[in-house]
Amino acid sequence: MNGTHRAKPAPSPAPRGVEALFREGSRRLEVLDFAGAEGAFRRILQIAPELAEAHVNLGVALEKMGALPAAEACYRRALSLTPPGLQAHLNLGALLVNQKRFAEAVPLYDGALALFPASAALWSNLGMLRACLQDEAEAERCCRKALALDPSYAKARFNLSYLLLRQGRLEEGWPALEARAWNLDLLARIPGPRWRGEPLDGRALLIGCEGGYGDMIQFGRYASVLKGMGAGRIGMVCHPALKKLFETLPGVDGVIALGEAIPGPWDFWTLPQSLPLHCGTRLDTIPAPIPYLRATPEAVQQWGSRLPPGGIRVGLAWRGNPRFENDADRSLPGLDLLAPWAAVEGLRFISLQQDLGGAEAAQRQKGLELFDSSPWITDFSDTAALMSQLDLVISVDTAAAHLAGALGRPCWVLLPHYKTDWRWFKDREDSPWYPGSMRLFRQPDTERWEPVIEAVAAALRGYVRSYSIPRLPAAPQG
Repeated sequence: MNGTHRAKPAPSPAPRGVEALFREGSRRLEVLDFAGAEGAFRRILQIAPELAEAHVNLGVALEKMGALPAAEACYRRALSLTPPGLQAHLNLGALLVNQKRFAEAVPLYDGALALFPASAALWSNLGMLRACLQDEAEAERCCRKALALDPSYAKARFNLSYLLLRQGRLEEGWPALEARAWNLDLLARIPGPRWRGEPLDGRALLIGCEGGYGDMIQFGRYASVLKGMGAGRIGMVCHPALKKLFETLPGVDGVIALGEAIPGPWDFWTLPQSLPLHCGTRLDTIPAPIPYLRATPEAVQQWGSRLPPGGIRVGLAWRGNPRFENDADRSLPGLDLLAPWAAVEGLRFISLQQDLGGAEAAQRQKGLELFDSSPWITDFSDTAALMSQLDLVISVDTAAAHLAGALGRPCWVLLPHYKTDWRWFKDREDSPWYPGSMRLFRQPDTERWEPVIEAVAAALRGYVRSYSIPRLPAAPQG
Protein backbone atom coordinates (compact mmCIF):
# COMPACT_ATOMS: atom_id res chain seq x y z
CA MET A 1 0.00 0.00 0.00
CA ASN A 2 3.00 2.22 0.54
CA GLY A 3 5.64 2.28 -2.16
CA THR A 4 8.89 3.83 -3.26
CA HIS A 5 8.82 6.88 -5.47
CA ARG A 6 11.41 7.61 -8.13
CA ALA A 7 12.76 11.14 -8.08
CA LYS A 8 11.95 13.50 -10.91
CA PRO A 9 14.58 14.22 -13.58
CA ALA A 10 17.78 15.89 -12.48
CA PRO A 11 17.46 19.66 -12.09
CA SER A 12 18.65 21.75 -14.99
CA PRO A 13 21.24 23.13 -15.38
CA ALA A 14 23.15 20.13 -14.03
CA PRO A 15 26.88 19.31 -14.21
CA ARG A 16 28.04 18.08 -17.59
CA GLY A 17 27.01 14.50 -18.29
CA VAL A 18 24.61 14.22 -15.36
CA GLU A 19 21.38 14.63 -17.31
CA ALA A 20 22.22 11.83 -19.73
CA LEU A 21 23.27 9.52 -16.89
CA PHE A 22 20.08 10.39 -14.99
CA ARG A 23 17.95 9.46 -17.98
CA GLU A 24 19.88 6.21 -18.32
CA GLY A 25 19.47 5.35 -14.64
CA SER A 26 15.76 6.16 -14.73
CA ARG A 27 15.28 4.02 -17.83
CA ARG A 28 16.98 1.10 -16.11
CA LEU A 29 14.68 1.50 -13.09
CA GLU A 30 11.67 1.37 -15.40
CA VAL A 31 12.81 -1.90 -16.98
CA LEU A 32 13.70 -3.36 -13.54
CA ASP A 33 17.43 -3.41 -14.24
CA PHE A 34 18.26 -2.36 -10.69
CA ALA A 35 21.94 -3.24 -10.84
CA GLY A 36 22.33 -1.13 -13.97
CA ALA A 37 20.42 1.72 -12.32
CA GLU A 38 22.68 1.51 -9.28
CA GLY A 39 25.75 1.88 -11.48
CA ALA A 40 24.33 4.91 -13.30
CA PHE A 41 23.37 6.78 -10.12
CA ARG A 42 26.68 5.98 -8.42
CA ARG A 43 28.48 7.51 -11.41
CA ILE A 44 26.29 10.61 -11.10
CA LEU A 45 27.20 10.99 -7.43
CA GLN A 46 30.89 10.86 -8.32
CA ILE A 47 30.25 13.95 -10.45
CA ALA A 48 27.61 15.66 -8.29
CA PRO A 49 27.70 14.26 -4.72
CA GLU A 50 25.15 16.83 -3.49
CA LEU A 51 22.43 15.89 -6.00
CA ALA A 52 19.55 14.75 -3.78
CA GLU A 53 17.57 13.21 -6.64
CA ALA A 54 20.45 10.85 -7.43
CA HIS A 55 20.62 9.73 -3.79
CA VAL A 56 16.87 9.03 -3.85
CA ASN A 57 17.00 6.97 -7.04
CA LEU A 58 20.08 5.09 -5.89
CA GLY A 59 18.10 4.28 -2.75
CA VAL A 60 15.22 2.97 -4.88
CA ALA A 61 17.56 0.66 -6.81
CA LEU A 62 19.19 -0.62 -3.62
CA GLU A 63 15.85 -1.16 -1.90
CA LYS A 64 14.55 -3.17 -4.86
CA MET A 65 17.63 -5.37 -4.59
CA GLY A 66 17.04 -5.93 -0.88
CA ALA A 67 19.89 -3.77 0.39
CA LEU A 68 17.67 -1.99 2.91
CA PRO A 69 20.29 -0.40 5.23
CA ALA A 70 22.10 1.06 2.22
CA ALA A 71 18.83 2.32 0.74
CA GLU A 72 17.91 3.95 4.05
CA ALA A 73 21.30 5.68 4.14
CA CYS A 74 20.64 7.09 0.65
CA TYR A 75 17.23 8.48 1.65
CA ARG A 76 18.64 10.02 4.81
CA ARG A 77 21.51 11.55 2.86
CA ALA A 78 18.99 13.10 0.45
CA LEU A 79 17.06 14.54 3.41
CA SER A 80 20.23 16.14 4.77
CA LEU A 81 20.63 18.19 1.59
CA THR A 82 18.94 21.52 0.89
CA PRO A 83 16.15 21.71 0.01
CA PRO A 84 14.86 18.36 1.35
CA GLY A 85 12.79 16.64 -1.36
CA LEU A 86 9.35 15.08 -1.14
CA GLN A 87 10.43 11.74 -2.64
CA ALA A 88 13.07 11.18 0.05
CA HIS A 89 10.43 11.64 2.75
CA LEU A 90 8.01 9.30 0.99
CA ASN A 91 10.56 6.58 0.40
CA LEU A 92 12.11 6.67 3.84
CA GLY A 93 8.67 6.67 5.43
CA ALA A 94 7.56 3.66 3.40
CA LEU A 95 10.77 1.80 4.21
CA LEU A 96 10.30 2.42 7.94
CA VAL A 97 6.67 1.29 7.83
CA ASN A 98 7.57 -1.87 5.90
CA GLN A 99 10.07 -2.66 8.67
CA LYS A 100 7.40 -1.86 11.34
CA ARG A 101 9.51 0.99 12.71
CA PHE A 102 6.38 2.99 13.40
CA ALA A 103 7.83 5.10 16.21
CA GLU A 104 10.33 6.53 13.71
CA ALA A 105 7.86 6.84 10.85
CA VAL A 106 5.29 8.99 12.70
CA PRO A 107 7.56 12.01 13.34
CA LEU A 108 9.06 11.65 9.88
CA TYR A 109 5.64 12.01 8.24
CA ASP A 110 4.62 14.81 10.59
CA GLY A 111 7.75 16.73 9.67
CA ALA A 112 7.23 16.05 5.97
CA LEU A 113 3.66 17.35 6.10
CA ALA A 114 4.90 20.55 7.68
CA LEU A 115 7.01 21.04 4.55
CA PHE A 116 4.58 19.58 1.98
CA PRO A 117 1.05 19.99 3.41
CA ALA A 118 -0.56 19.68 -0.03
CA SER A 119 1.04 16.33 -0.92
CA ALA A 120 -1.66 13.72 -1.53
CA ALA A 121 0.99 11.00 -1.50
CA LEU A 122 2.15 11.98 1.99
CA TRP A 123 -1.39 12.01 3.37
CA SER A 124 -2.12 8.66 1.74
CA ASN A 125 1.03 7.06 3.16
CA LEU A 126 0.30 8.51 6.59
CA GLY A 127 -3.16 6.97 6.32
CA MET A 128 -1.72 3.51 5.84
CA LEU A 129 0.74 4.06 8.69
CA ARG A 130 -2.27 4.83 10.90
CA ALA A 131 -4.01 1.70 9.59
CA CYS A 132 -0.95 -0.36 10.57
CA LEU A 133 -1.28 1.15 14.06
CA GLN A 134 -4.96 0.06 14.15
CA ASP A 135 -6.15 3.69 14.23
CA GLU A 136 -8.67 3.25 11.43
CA ALA A 137 -10.63 6.46 12.02
CA GLU A 138 -7.48 8.56 11.61
CA ALA A 139 -6.36 6.39 8.69
CA GLU A 140 -9.63 7.08 6.89
CA ARG A 141 -9.33 10.82 7.60
CA CYS A 142 -5.85 10.88 6.06
CA CYS A 143 -6.94 8.99 2.93
CA ARG A 144 -9.90 11.31 2.45
CA LYS A 145 -7.61 14.32 2.92
CA ALA A 146 -5.37 12.93 0.17
CA LEU A 147 -8.36 12.57 -2.15
CA ALA A 148 -9.57 16.07 -1.32
CA LEU A 149 -6.17 17.36 -2.45
CA ASP A 150 -6.06 15.13 -5.54
CA PRO A 151 -9.27 13.24 -6.43
CA SER A 152 -7.37 11.34 -9.14
CA TYR A 153 -4.75 9.91 -6.77
CA ALA A 154 -5.44 6.20 -7.21
CA LYS A 155 -3.22 4.95 -4.36
CA ALA A 156 -5.21 6.94 -1.81
CA ARG A 157 -8.49 5.58 -3.16
CA PHE A 158 -7.14 2.04 -3.08
CA ASN A 159 -5.89 2.52 0.48
CA LEU A 160 -9.33 3.83 1.43
CA SER A 161 -10.93 0.75 -0.12
CA TYR A 162 -8.96 -1.47 2.27
CA LEU A 163 -10.38 0.39 5.27
CA LEU A 164 -13.95 0.47 3.98
CA LEU A 165 -14.10 -3.17 2.90
CA ARG A 166 -12.48 -4.40 6.09
CA GLN A 167 -15.23 -2.64 8.05
CA GLY A 168 -17.95 -4.17 5.87
CA ARG A 169 -18.80 -0.83 4.23
CA LEU A 170 -19.09 -2.51 0.86
CA GLU A 171 -21.32 -0.01 -0.90
CA GLU A 172 -18.52 2.58 -0.88
CA GLY A 173 -15.66 0.09 -0.69
CA TRP A 174 -16.22 -1.72 -4.01
CA PRO A 175 -16.08 1.47 -6.13
CA ALA A 176 -12.92 2.54 -4.27
CA LEU A 177 -11.33 -0.84 -5.02
CA GLU A 178 -11.57 -0.01 -8.72
CA ALA A 179 -8.54 2.24 -8.19
CA ARG A 180 -6.28 -0.81 -8.27
CA ALA A 181 -4.32 -1.37 -11.46
CA TRP A 182 -3.50 -5.10 -11.31
CA ASN A 183 -3.39 -7.10 -14.53
CA LEU A 184 -4.76 -4.37 -16.74
CA ASP A 185 -1.86 -4.85 -19.16
CA LEU A 186 -3.07 -8.38 -19.90
CA LEU A 187 -6.68 -7.39 -20.45
CA ALA A 188 -5.87 -4.29 -22.48
CA ARG A 189 -4.96 -6.70 -25.30
CA ILE A 190 -8.46 -8.18 -25.36
CA PRO A 191 -10.69 -6.60 -27.99
CA GLY A 192 -13.95 -5.20 -26.78
CA PRO A 193 -14.97 -2.93 -23.93
CA ARG A 194 -14.55 -3.47 -20.22
CA TRP A 195 -17.82 -4.50 -18.58
CA ARG A 196 -19.12 -1.89 -16.17
CA GLY A 197 -22.44 -3.43 -15.23
CA GLU A 198 -24.37 -3.02 -18.49
CA PRO A 199 -27.18 -5.55 -19.20
CA LEU A 200 -25.63 -8.78 -20.43
CA ASP A 201 -28.63 -10.05 -22.44
CA GLY A 202 -26.97 -13.17 -23.83
CA ARG A 203 -23.59 -11.54 -24.45
CA ALA A 204 -20.17 -13.18 -24.11
CA LEU A 205 -18.13 -12.11 -21.07
CA LEU A 206 -14.49 -12.94 -20.33
CA ILE A 207 -13.32 -12.92 -16.70
CA GLY A 208 -9.60 -12.19 -16.55
CA CYS A 209 -6.95 -13.45 -14.15
CA GLU A 210 -6.27 -11.19 -11.18
CA GLY A 211 -4.26 -11.58 -8.00
CA GLY A 212 -3.28 -14.94 -6.54
CA TYR A 213 -4.86 -18.36 -6.40
CA GLY A 214 -7.00 -17.46 -3.40
CA ASP A 215 -8.43 -14.39 -5.12
CA MET A 216 -9.44 -16.42 -8.15
CA ILE A 217 -11.05 -19.14 -6.02
CA GLN A 218 -12.95 -16.63 -3.89
CA PHE A 219 -14.39 -14.63 -6.78
CA GLY A 220 -14.92 -17.59 -9.11
CA ARG A 221 -18.37 -17.95 -7.48
CA TYR A 222 -19.59 -14.98 -9.52
CA ALA A 223 -19.65 -16.93 -12.78
CA SER A 224 -22.99 -18.49 -11.86
CA VAL A 225 -24.26 -15.10 -10.69
CA LEU A 226 -23.42 -13.64 -14.09
CA LYS A 227 -25.25 -16.45 -15.83
CA GLY A 228 -28.25 -15.61 -13.69
CA MET A 229 -27.94 -11.99 -14.86
CA GLY A 230 -28.28 -13.10 -18.46
CA ALA A 231 -24.73 -13.74 -19.69
CA GLY A 232 -24.79 -16.07 -22.69
CA ARG A 233 -21.20 -17.34 -22.59
CA ILE A 234 -18.60 -16.95 -19.86
CA GLY A 235 -14.89 -17.61 -20.21
CA MET A 236 -12.34 -17.45 -17.43
CA VAL A 237 -8.59 -16.86 -17.58
CA CYS A 238 -6.73 -18.36 -14.61
CA HIS A 239 -3.39 -19.67 -13.41
CA PRO A 240 -2.48 -23.01 -15.04
CA ALA A 241 -2.66 -24.79 -11.66
CA LEU A 242 -6.33 -23.81 -11.37
CA LYS A 243 -7.50 -24.74 -14.87
CA LYS A 244 -8.62 -28.32 -14.24
CA LEU A 245 -10.36 -27.35 -10.99
CA PHE A 246 -12.15 -24.37 -12.57
CA GLU A 247 -13.63 -26.59 -15.23
CA THR A 248 -16.04 -27.62 -12.45
CA LEU A 249 -17.16 -24.01 -11.81
CA PRO A 250 -20.90 -23.56 -12.40
CA GLY A 251 -21.57 -20.99 -15.11
CA VAL A 252 -18.16 -21.20 -16.80
CA ASP A 253 -18.24 -22.31 -20.44
CA GLY A 254 -14.49 -22.29 -21.04
CA VAL A 255 -11.31 -22.00 -18.99
CA ILE A 256 -8.11 -20.53 -20.44
CA ALA A 257 -4.78 -20.83 -18.61
CA LEU A 258 -2.45 -17.87 -18.51
CA GLY A 259 -0.12 -18.10 -21.49
CA GLU A 260 -2.69 -19.82 -23.72
CA ALA A 261 -4.27 -18.04 -26.66
CA ILE A 262 -7.54 -16.36 -25.71
CA PRO A 263 -10.24 -17.32 -28.21
CA GLY A 264 -12.85 -14.76 -29.15
CA PRO A 265 -14.91 -12.88 -29.76
CA TRP A 266 -15.99 -11.34 -26.45
CA ASP A 267 -18.58 -8.63 -26.01
CA PHE A 268 -17.09 -7.57 -22.66
CA TRP A 269 -14.19 -8.38 -20.35
CA THR A 270 -13.95 -7.85 -16.60
CA LEU A 271 -11.75 -8.45 -13.57
CA PRO A 272 -12.75 -10.86 -10.79
CA GLN A 273 -12.52 -8.26 -8.03
CA SER A 274 -14.77 -5.91 -9.99
CA LEU A 275 -17.60 -8.42 -10.00
CA PRO A 276 -18.92 -7.67 -6.48
CA LEU A 277 -19.33 -4.02 -7.52
CA HIS A 278 -21.23 -4.76 -10.72
CA CYS A 279 -23.31 -7.49 -9.07
CA GLY A 280 -24.35 -5.17 -6.24
CA THR A 281 -22.87 -7.27 -3.44
CA ARG A 282 -23.54 -6.19 0.14
CA LEU A 283 -22.73 -7.98 3.38
CA ASP A 284 -26.13 -9.64 3.44
CA THR A 285 -26.13 -10.51 -0.26
CA ILE A 286 -22.71 -12.15 -0.67
CA PRO A 287 -23.35 -15.05 -3.07
CA ALA A 288 -22.39 -18.20 -1.21
CA PRO A 289 -23.65 -21.25 -3.13
CA ILE A 290 -21.40 -23.56 -1.13
CA PRO A 291 -19.96 -25.78 -2.47
CA TYR A 292 -19.26 -24.22 -5.86
CA LEU A 293 -16.12 -26.26 -6.60
CA ARG A 294 -15.76 -30.02 -6.53
CA ALA A 295 -13.28 -32.78 -7.07
CA THR A 296 -13.86 -35.60 -9.53
CA PRO A 297 -15.10 -38.86 -7.96
CA GLU A 298 -12.17 -40.74 -9.48
CA ALA A 299 -9.62 -38.43 -7.84
CA VAL A 300 -11.43 -38.58 -4.51
CA GLN A 301 -11.30 -42.37 -4.61
CA GLN A 302 -7.58 -42.32 -5.41
CA TRP A 303 -6.84 -40.10 -2.44
CA GLY A 304 -8.90 -42.35 -0.21
CA SER A 305 -6.47 -45.18 -0.94
CA ARG A 306 -3.36 -43.02 -0.45
CA LEU A 307 -4.09 -41.57 2.97
CA PRO A 308 -3.23 -43.51 6.12
CA PRO A 309 -6.23 -45.12 7.81
CA GLY A 310 -7.60 -44.29 11.21
CA GLY A 311 -7.96 -41.11 13.22
CA ILE A 312 -9.58 -37.77 12.49
CA ARG A 313 -7.89 -36.38 9.38
CA VAL A 314 -6.78 -32.77 9.71
CA GLY A 315 -5.17 -31.03 6.74
CA LEU A 316 -2.54 -28.38 7.54
CA ALA A 317 -1.36 -25.39 5.48
CA TRP A 318 0.99 -23.37 7.67
CA ARG A 319 2.75 -21.19 5.11
CA GLY A 320 1.88 -19.33 1.94
CA ASN A 321 3.69 -17.89 -1.05
CA PRO A 322 6.90 -16.26 0.27
CA ARG A 323 6.66 -13.62 -2.49
CA PHE A 324 3.43 -12.25 -1.01
CA GLU A 325 4.07 -8.87 0.62
CA ASN A 326 2.64 -9.87 4.00
CA ASP A 327 3.78 -13.50 4.04
CA ALA A 328 6.15 -13.06 6.98
CA ASP A 329 3.14 -12.12 9.10
CA ARG A 330 0.59 -14.63 7.82
CA SER A 331 2.81 -17.74 7.64
CA LEU A 332 3.86 -19.66 10.74
CA PRO A 333 7.61 -19.56 11.45
CA GLY A 334 7.86 -23.32 11.94
CA LEU A 335 6.17 -26.60 12.73
CA ASP A 336 7.59 -26.63 16.24
CA LEU A 337 4.85 -24.14 17.20
CA LEU A 338 2.26 -26.84 16.63
CA ALA A 339 3.39 -29.10 19.49
CA PRO A 340 0.15 -28.40 21.45
CA TRP A 341 -1.83 -29.82 18.51
CA ALA A 342 0.29 -32.95 18.37
CA ALA A 343 -0.65 -33.60 22.00
CA VAL A 344 -4.36 -33.90 21.12
CA GLU A 345 -5.17 -37.58 20.85
CA GLY A 346 -7.11 -39.01 17.95
CA LEU A 347 -5.84 -36.66 15.22
CA ARG A 348 -3.93 -37.57 12.07
CA PHE A 349 -2.31 -34.57 10.40
CA ILE A 350 -2.00 -34.33 6.61
CA SER A 351 0.27 -31.76 4.99
CA LEU A 352 -1.34 -29.61 2.30
CA GLN A 353 1.96 -27.95 1.35
CA GLN A 354 3.46 -28.57 -2.07
CA ASP A 355 6.75 -29.58 -0.45
CA LEU A 356 8.34 -30.08 2.94
CA GLY A 357 11.69 -28.39 3.48
CA GLY A 358 14.54 -30.15 5.25
CA ALA A 359 13.94 -28.38 8.56
CA GLU A 360 10.22 -29.14 8.39
CA ALA A 361 10.88 -32.78 7.59
CA ALA A 362 13.16 -32.99 10.64
CA GLN A 363 10.51 -31.41 12.86
CA ARG A 364 7.98 -33.86 11.46
CA GLN A 365 10.14 -36.76 12.57
CA LYS A 366 10.17 -35.40 16.14
CA GLY A 367 6.54 -36.23 16.80
CA LEU A 368 4.01 -34.29 14.74
CA GLU A 369 3.29 -37.39 12.63
CA LEU A 370 2.59 -35.33 9.54
CA PHE A 371 1.68 -37.25 6.39
CA ASP A 372 3.43 -35.75 3.34
CA SER A 373 0.94 -35.58 0.47
CA SER A 374 3.12 -33.51 -1.85
CA PRO A 375 4.31 -36.38 -4.12
CA TRP A 376 0.77 -36.67 -5.51
CA ILE A 377 -0.17 -32.97 -5.75
CA THR A 378 0.29 -31.50 -9.21
CA ASP A 379 -2.43 -28.84 -9.22
CA PHE A 380 -5.43 -27.58 -7.25
CA SER A 381 -7.70 -30.32 -8.54
CA ASP A 382 -5.49 -32.79 -6.65
CA THR A 383 -5.65 -30.65 -3.51
CA ALA A 384 -9.44 -30.48 -3.85
CA ALA A 385 -9.67 -34.26 -4.02
CA LEU A 386 -7.38 -34.59 -1.01
CA MET A 387 -9.49 -32.10 0.99
CA SER A 388 -12.60 -34.09 0.16
CA GLN A 389 -11.09 -36.93 2.20
CA LEU A 390 -10.36 -34.74 5.24
CA ASP A 391 -12.48 -34.04 8.30
CA LEU A 392 -11.03 -30.57 8.94
CA VAL A 393 -8.64 -28.12 7.29
CA ILE A 394 -6.52 -25.70 9.33
CA SER A 395 -4.81 -23.03 7.25
CA VAL A 396 -3.14 -19.67 7.47
CA ASP A 397 -4.54 -16.98 5.17
CA THR A 398 -3.64 -18.60 1.87
CA ALA A 399 -5.32 -20.29 -1.09
CA ALA A 400 -5.88 -23.51 0.86
CA ALA A 401 -8.40 -21.70 3.07
CA HIS A 402 -10.38 -20.43 0.08
CA LEU A 403 -10.31 -23.83 -1.58
CA ALA A 404 -11.61 -25.55 1.55
CA GLY A 405 -14.34 -22.92 1.84
CA ALA A 406 -15.36 -23.26 -1.81
CA LEU A 407 -15.55 -27.05 -1.37
CA GLY A 408 -17.68 -26.65 1.75
CA ARG A 409 -15.10 -28.41 3.92
CA PRO A 410 -14.84 -27.42 7.60
CA CYS A 411 -11.95 -24.97 7.79
CA TRP A 412 -10.26 -23.02 10.57
CA VAL A 413 -8.22 -20.03 9.39
CA LEU A 414 -5.37 -18.46 11.38
CA LEU A 415 -5.20 -14.70 10.81
CA PRO A 416 -2.37 -12.26 11.63
CA HIS A 417 -2.95 -9.12 13.68
CA TYR A 418 -0.86 -6.98 11.34
CA LYS A 419 -2.47 -6.07 8.01
CA THR A 420 -5.25 -8.62 8.26
CA ASP A 421 -6.68 -8.98 4.76
CA TRP A 422 -9.87 -6.98 4.22
CA ARG A 423 -11.86 -10.00 3.02
CA TRP A 424 -12.05 -11.44 6.54
CA PHE A 425 -13.65 -8.21 7.75
CA LYS A 426 -13.04 -6.81 11.21
CA ASP A 427 -13.35 -8.76 14.47
CA ARG A 428 -15.46 -11.58 13.00
CA GLU A 429 -15.04 -15.22 13.97
CA ASP A 430 -16.90 -16.44 10.89
CA SER A 431 -16.84 -15.59 7.18
CA PRO A 432 -19.93 -14.65 5.17
CA TRP A 433 -17.95 -15.71 2.10
CA TYR A 434 -18.00 -19.30 3.39
CA PRO A 435 -20.94 -19.49 5.79
CA GLY A 436 -21.37 -22.48 8.05
CA SER A 437 -18.00 -24.06 7.34
CA MET A 438 -15.33 -21.52 8.29
CA ARG A 439 -14.06 -20.38 11.68
CA LEU A 440 -11.52 -17.58 12.13
CA PHE A 441 -8.80 -17.53 14.80
CA ARG A 442 -7.15 -14.12 15.07
CA GLN A 443 -3.93 -13.04 16.71
CA PRO A 444 -4.74 -10.83 19.71
CA ASP A 445 -3.28 -7.35 20.07
CA THR A 446 0.22 -8.75 19.59
CA GLU A 447 1.89 -10.48 16.68
CA ARG A 448 2.59 -13.69 18.61
CA TRP A 449 1.17 -16.96 17.32
CA GLU A 450 1.31 -18.85 20.62
CA PRO A 451 -2.11 -17.60 21.87
CA VAL A 452 -3.68 -18.63 18.56
CA ILE A 453 -2.07 -22.06 18.64
CA GLU A 454 -3.35 -22.62 22.20
CA ALA A 455 -6.86 -21.49 21.23
CA VAL A 456 -6.86 -23.92 18.30
CA ALA A 457 -5.56 -26.71 20.55
CA ALA A 458 -8.48 -26.15 22.92
CA ALA A 459 -10.89 -26.13 19.98
CA LEU A 460 -9.35 -29.36 18.67
CA ARG A 461 -9.89 -31.06 22.01
CA GLY A 462 -13.53 -30.04 21.88
CA TYR A 463 -13.74 -31.14 18.25
CA VAL A 464 -12.44 -34.61 19.12
CA ARG A 465 -14.91 -34.96 21.99
CA SER A 466 -17.85 -34.10 19.75
CA TYR A 467 -16.67 -36.02 16.70
CA SER A 468 -18.46 -39.17 15.68
CA ILE A 469 -17.14 -41.31 12.86
CA PRO A 470 -19.94 -42.13 10.42
CA ARG A 471 -20.56 -45.86 10.29
CA LEU A 472 -22.12 -47.91 7.55
CA PRO A 473 -25.04 -50.07 8.74
CA ALA A 474 -24.00 -53.56 9.68
CA ALA A 475 -24.65 -56.27 7.15
CA PRO A 476 -27.70 -58.40 7.98
CA GLN A 477 -26.92 -61.71 9.57
CA GLY A 478 -27.73 -64.73 7.45
